[in-house]
Amino acid sequence: MTSPIETEGATSVALDKKTATETDSAGGQGHIGRSPGQLMWARFKRDRVGMISAAVVLFYFAIAALAPVISALYGKDPYTLYPSEPGYEDLLDDFSMPSGSFGGVSGDFWFGVEPNLGRDVFTMLLYGMRTSLFMALVVTALSVITGVIIGMVSGYFGGKVDYWLSRVTDFFLAFPQQLFFIAFMPVVTALFVSPKDETPTYLRAVAIILVMWFLGWMSLARLVRSSVLSLREREFVEAAKVSGASRWRIARKEILPNIVTPILVQGTYMLPAAILTIAFLSYVGVGFVEPTPDWGRMFATGSEVYEQNPAFMIFPGVALVVFILAFNLLGDSVRDAFDPKTGR
Repeated sequence: MTSPIETEGATSVALDKKTATETDSAGGQGHIGRSPGQLMWARFKRDRVGMISAAVVLFYFAIAALAPVISALYGKDPYTLYPSEPGYEDLLDDFSMPSGSFGGVSGDFWFGVEPNLGRDVFTMLLYGMRTSLFMALVVTALSVITGVIIGMVSGYFGGKVDYWLSRVTDFFLAFPQQLFFIAFMPVVTALFVSPKDETPTYLRAVAIILVMWFLGWMSLARLVRSSVLSLREREFVEAAKVSGASRWRIARKEILPNIVTPILVQGTYMLPAAILTIAFLSYVGVGFVEPTPDWGRMFATGSEVYEQNPAFMIFPGVALVVFILAFNLLGDSVRDAFDPKTGR
């Protein structure tokens, strides 16, 4: 039996001469079939914006993964208060602002130093990226898995199953997310640690992941449900039922491959949104706290000292904007590669 994604791939092979025909060793032309994945990769490679965006995103993840190595080679870390170290006594002025120009940028401190405390901004940014990116990856993965499972079950089984799962999804969508994040984060941390004790960093990370996962899967679940509803009555699914295939096999072999495109595209939009949410939680004081390096806390510090030291906000701001822009452009390019009819 043939699913639509396979039929579309075969049609593209017949129409696109650039990807469907190759000159054989004898000089003649022969038709060489390619899988939908190969066709998608061929279209993606022709998209310069997509390739540049992918390179930028991979660079960010590489930098975040190698943050301890870079910090060791650089000779600084994000925790040391350098004005108290020998040789750096004049790093801050009498107002606790960086004494050098442009936030204290120098050969020793490439991005300057933090006002008031005198920590190294470059390593703070590296470790802040590490915290945000890898937590956003976990949140996005959990949300995608949950949304796909609930959406497929709801759309494929229909009836009462679809009704109750849809009502559960609507219930979670009714929560005001930003306010819920602020209000519920202290509750989650209090479940693990007494309010009198300091909450460990790993418990804060777990609490952030749980809260964001709790309210992060609904949009993908509705998208998957609508896609499954449009596929479950198609001829190739009916043929699979007639052949005696189990429901699990039909969902895994026939339906899931045909909804990979919207899942991947939605996932590329969910990850940068998760990064912004993690930064927001730390910015308002319910996420990570001192001394854990975090993008959101850097913005919070920058907003407090902006008038005296505007340079402190530049480096984390530019880094965040470039990453979010690159990931959004990457999502557009992935969508266009899977479905060329939506090309810009």
